Amino acid sequence: MADESNAGSVAAAVAADTEVKAPTNKKRRSPRPQKAASEPAQSKTPAAKRRGYTEQEKSEKLKLIETQVGDGSTLKDAIKNAIKNAGISEQTYYHWKGAAKSIEQKDTKDIKPPAAGDEMADLVQLEEENQRLRKRLAEKLRAENAELRKRLGLE
Repeated sequence: MADESNAGSVAAAVAADTEVKAPTNKKRRSPRPQKAASEPAQSKTPAAKRRGYTEQEKSEKLKLIETQVGDGSTLKDAIKNAIKNAGISEQTYYHWKGAAKSIEQKDTKDIKPPAAGDEMADLVQLEEENQRLRKRLAEKLRAENAELRKRLGLE
């Protein structure tokens, strides 16, 4: 069992410690001087300035990259060339391209839907074209398979 006389002396010592440690006032700083609001933030280099491009400039740069891809270079190479020539980053290219797609989608939504009879005629025409293209593809594949079999000596 615990000795009750010892517990009383410990409580008295704890009470004495709390009396000795009185809260001290902290030293307060003076407020910081405010920055002048009229001074704009200066960038470290003039090349880091942000330049806004017009929609026409954006579309020209996108067309330039698309023509390079069409001429046989990869998309990555075309973008790297555009970065060197046009001064835009890869991320900027993708951002502009996404914005251009959304604008095109908005433009197509503004067009009124054709009449129901026109839709049906278009659907029938598309189905016929689909069947014709499937037949051409099947013929090409058969011819290619026959040629491969001849080369391999399987026929």
